[in-house]
Amino acid sequence: MGLAKLAEEFWNWRLATLPDSHDDLPRVERPAGWLPDWSSKAIAGRQEVLAELTRRHRELDLSDEPVAVQVDGRLLGSALARVHWELELIRDWERNPGFYVQQSLGPIYVELLVSSPFDAARAAQVSALLRHVPLVLEQARENLAERAGASFTRSTLRLLNEAEGSLEAAMAELVPFLPDAYAAELPSAARVAADAVAAYRDWLTEQLPSLGEVEPVGPESLAYFLHRVALLPYSAQRLREMGRQEWHRAVALEALLRTRHRDAPEPELPADAAEHAARQAVDERAVRDFADERGLLSQPESLRHYRFAPRPPYLEPLTWLGVTDDLTGPARMDEDATRYVPTPRPDLPYFDQAAAFDSRTAIVHEGVHAQQVAIGWHHANPARRWFYDSTPNEGIAFNYEELMLHAGLFDDAPASAIFVANAMRLRALRVDVDIALALGELSIDEATDRLAVAVPLDRATAWEEAVFFAGNPGQALSYQIGKLQIQDLLSTAVRELGDEFDLKEFHDRLWREGNVPLSLQRWELLGLRDHLDEADRLAG
Repeated sequence: MGLAKLAEEFWNWRLATLPDSHDDLPRVERPAGWLPDWSSKAIAGRQEVLAELTRRHRELDLSDEPVAVQVDGRLLGSALARVHWELELIRDWERNPGFYVQQSLGPIYVELLVSSPFDAARAAQVSALLRHVPLVLEQARENLAERAGASFTRSTLRLLNEAEGSLEAAMAELVPFLPDAYAAELPSAARVAADAVAAYRDWLTEQLPSLGEVEPVGPESLAYFLHRVALLPYSAQRLREMGRQEWHRAVALEALLRTRHRDAPEPELPADAAEHAARQAVDERAVRDFADERGLLSQPESLRHYRFAPRPPYLEPLTWLGVTDDLTGPARMDEDATRYVPTPRPDLPYFDQAAAFDSRTAIVHEGVHAQQVAIGWHHANPARRWFYDSTPNEGIAFNYEELMLHAGLFDDAPASAIFVANAMRLRALRVDVDIALALGELSIDEATDRLAVAVPLDRATAWEEAVFFAGNPGQALSYQIGKLQIQDLLSTAVRELGDEFDLKEFHDRLWREGNVPLSLQRWELLGLRDHLDEADRLAG
């Protein structure tokens, strides 16, 4: 079939050209010998390929095909729209210097996250990526020369100044883990990369006084993302109203829990990261049993696990580059996923602190991602094995947090129950912050202040979130809006299916189809096109 062939061609191309991300969900396994290329020639080539694939997609006539095939057609349209969004609308490649920090150093970090031993092939790839850093940062200078934004540049300089020396420190710690031949040459490769990063920082410092602010994404481009990529049936204004309503609900729930548990004792931290990992292995099994026994979600023994592990010494200095989860990939989909955790202490950042006191707070979110993507990689339909947009994936994980709270998982842990409610406040607030950043109503510093005060969130985490959301419009709102879409889908399924509705079957299907936008899931599961039609109407 033409659609299946086109989807396969698209994903083969996408795996080689997808930008690296601070987030764990969009990460992909690259082709053998892959190196990042953001030269003007490469970008022009991507634009040409995108135009050709989009033309071929538009020429497909799927109107007489079964709904499942039509859904696949819209899914590919969403993927193509996302590439257009990245290349032509948000254009981080020509306005955000931090983008190139991720494209140059991010691939090294992702390689270090893999839990397998460093054989010759992995060691060679690390060395090649290190020596490639100067070329990527030279491409950055060329692409940023005309349109780099002052706020993005200031954020990048702050990041690079705070992380100064981290690459050399990480590579020094990596040496004992490598085969001898590669261990001997790693220091020189690390110096090449570190010198290039320092030169890039100096260049940005020189450029900063002459830079202006880039235009915000704006309402038209944001609407393109909401309705063409995420296929959401809600306007930006409606999304803000939904987020604010959920904010009030979360604050009320947290107040109730704090009152109910006002005399509860403080939980105790594990002695070290090894004890933390050991506790988490027990907790992960217990959470799986809890879900299965209560009829919430199937937990087959064949499903791989989500494990904590102490951060290796070579990874610790570089955790500023991204989420410390290795969700694996299609070539390793039967391996356990790993989250590298720091030594437990009371002053850890927001999410790490909660997980240190109770690993279940991470198991019911990041652990859900690990399960959902593993199930997705086994999908019979290759077109549904990949990440398209955060809304369904983050919606599933966020919804599961609240589901497990109401189901009683945290009845024995008052502090954890309060944290889940507080995180609900954060995800609700992100909706308004996300849209305000995209529309130019908030600066990065103002968004940081709002997150730090209103949740409250430690300032390091608040700033990290604000910077990431400013460069990735639409991602922050995906948690809250995805959850609300899932609850809408569930309640509609209860109405439409009546006595045939089964909660475990509903969730099992949701996990399996977890990469598919929820308006498409609604059409395929219930035969209702109303949300998709509304997204199309709003897209114009």
